[in-house]
Amino acid sequence: MPPARNSRLAAILAATLLLGAGFAVDVPRGRNSTPEPRPVVPRGAFGTEEAATIALFEAARGSVTYITTREQVRDFWTRNVFSVPRGTGSGFIWDEAGHVVTNFHVVSGASEAWVRLADGSDHRAALTGASPAHDLAVLRIDFGQRPPPALPLGSSADLRVGQKVFAIGNPFGLDWTLTTGIVSALDRSLPGENQNLVQHLIQTDAAINPGNSGGPLLDSAGRLIGINTAIYSPSGASAGIGFAVPVDTLNRVVPQLITFGSYQRPTLGVEVDEDWNRRLQPAFGVRGVVILSVQDGGAAARAGLRGVRVGRDGSIAPGDIIVAVAGRPVATVAELLGRLDDQEVGATITLAVIREGSRVEIPVTLQAGS
Repeated sequence: MPPARNSRLAAILAATLLLGAGFAVDVPRGRNSTPEPRPVVPRGAFGTEEAATIALFEAARGSVTYITTREQVRDFWTRNVFSVPRGTGSGFIWDEAGHVVTNFHVVSGASEAWVRLADGSDHRAALTGASPAHDLAVLRIDFGQRPPPALPLGSSADLRVGQKVFAIGNPFGLDWTLTTGIVSALDRSLPGENQNLVQHLIQTDAAINPGNSGGPLLDSAGRLIGINTAIYSPSGASAGIGFAVPVDTLNRVVPQLITFGSYQRPTLGVEVDEDWNRRLQPAFGVRGVVILSVQDGGAAARAGLRGVRVGRDGSIAPGDIIVAVAGRPVATVAELLGRLDDQEVGATITLAVIREGSRVEIPVTLQAGS
């Protein structure tokens, strides 16, 4: 069939389909009726903010990793063990020794983990250390000859609500995704592993979705200011409320995970309990943390702190009730643990306690705990 008839038939067929869809059709006639592609309008230079965002992403991308995990399962009938995919997450390069920081919940329960770098290379990772209380884990891989750069560290102590932030990660497995937003709030707390509260979280409206966990949160200078760790969402997708563990916590915990494999928390050597605390506060009429008992030979015992006393008739008399740590008030066990976690093992701090109705200031040298 001649080419002209072919194009004519195609035009008639297209017109027939469009008419069936309810369109009025003007069938082009003649060989010169085919429209030319429209000319492209030059974009011009990027705006200052756009250029800065592009430069920030390009500088940080090589330090962000994509993490996949697997777990071993046993077939019920054959009893054979198989390795199956478990989940995905994000991470970032911490140093030139091959350490990669991510969230504890990204690797928890996994039998193996793989780290993909920005150059597309995959590396099997070994677990160096973890702190469930901070939702942090450190992996180690063999970079080879040319390690990717570590992200420059910022500070979270001077963050301000309203300042711009950038999140990079792998939401839903879509690798190396950039989202932007602001710091929405500071010093938030969320439940973590083993009924611990993860303290001092940064709240942001930068879109954070499943798979973003473990990725970096950056400030406008491209400095690491946090690690994206959780979202608040009834649907499981971003609802504009995300949370990041602040970099000051990272910089305190990660070196211990690399050195010891675990985090040694500063503790007092006392027994406290959130449920009992809620019950005893109204009875004692004091808003603070009730010391239930003091560990023999521990930091609190050496400082002379006292626990509750139980009478022969079953009555409970208060000992010391902690109302402030290093000048900062506490009313719950979670707040007490958070205030202590800001300190260092071996540091001497001042506790304010209510003892027999009076406020007393007591110096305590903190001991290492788990």
